[in-house]
Amino acid sequence: MGRHKAILLGITMLAAWTSGIRPADAQTFRTYRCADGTQFIVAFYGEDKRAFVQIDGEPVTLAKRLAVSGARYSGAGITLRIDKTGATTIKHLKRPVTACATI
Repeated sequence: MGRHKAILLGITMLAAWTSGIRPADAQTFRTYRCADGTQFIVAFYGEDKRAFVQIDGEPVTLAKRLAVSGARYSGAGITLRIDKTGATTIKHLKRPVTACATI
């Protein structure tokens, strides 16, 4: 009986994969605290090029923008920069750019 369940599960997963339904994409969550006291969470999901930010109690989706070095995301008055070394800055709500570190 156990072997039949395993075969059925394999067929179901194969059918889901070929129909475009995939297992959960790889995801990364990072929590930051900035020099000005700002705290925020950023989520990155697999192949999605956007950054999903929770800042000031509000969710914001930031589009990936062209950057000379590292990554830059912006939208809704927020600009998030992460350079190749991992150094991170954020600018939001007409506040000056501030350095942030993961916590």
